[in-house]
Amino acid sequence: MYLADRTWPELDDMGSLAVVPVGSTEQHGPHLPLATDHLIAESLAHEATDRTGILCTPTVNVGVSPHHRQFNGTMWVDPPAFRDYMASLARNLTYHGIDRIVFVNAHGGNVVHLREVGRRLREAGDAYAIEWMWNDSIPDLVDELFATNGPHGGPKETAMIQHIAPDLVRGEELEAARDGGLVEFDEDEMAVHGARTFYDSIDNTENGVLGDQTDATAEKGERLFEAATDQLVQLLDWLDEQPRDALLAKPHV
Repeated sequence: MYLADRTWPELDDMGSLAVVPVGSTEQHGPHLPLATDHLIAESLAHEATDRTGILCTPTVNVGVSPHHRQFNGTMWVDPPAFRDYMASLARNLTYHGIDRIVFVNAHGGNVVHLREVGRRLREAGDAYAIEWMWNDSIPDLVDELFATNGPHGGPKETAMIQHIAPDLVRGEELEAARDGGLVEFDEDEMAVHGARTFYDSIDNTENGVLGDQTDATAEKGERLFEAATDQLVQLLDWLDEQPRDALLAKPHV
């Protein structure tokens, strides 16, 4: 149930659970649109809430992306502003009776901040809010489908957009994306005496992407989409059934 399509009288009973899609507007190489992350989050959230009847809010399209700032068009907000905004948005939902929230996330840069927001809300007794990252819900399938996943702009995101919004994929740029990026990426091997020395994506990849994009197909994207949607539906069903007391922070021993 998409909130923004309804009139206010039609939302007399909004339930106790809401889904908030969260993504980013940032570079995804020469082959994918800057909308990649928020398109994935929005599509998964809409599909899962259509299947369950649970409330879905409008998408948060700009996230924490300063590590892509060197590339044209990338937008971002500073982490403290993002956390405060997401916490305020969640408290707005609690005013309408929502006491549990799933942040359907498709941008890695948002993860730690959304988890911190969830901790804040739970400790204050406002709501139980958790972050859900689509590819983390189906790691075995991702590994099965792609030899080199790539954490950004790689084959898994390429395949998802080929399925969700094929007209936005620049198919003629797939080889250039692979050849101008970094195909093999091992963060542990990039450490210097145990320290992570890079901050921005451009420090590792000239065109901003990782992995082998030519390994992606719309058919693989459909498998990813269906599997992730199924995981999200199961998460929503589980959370909807939990008693409120079980979700609240435990008292001091």
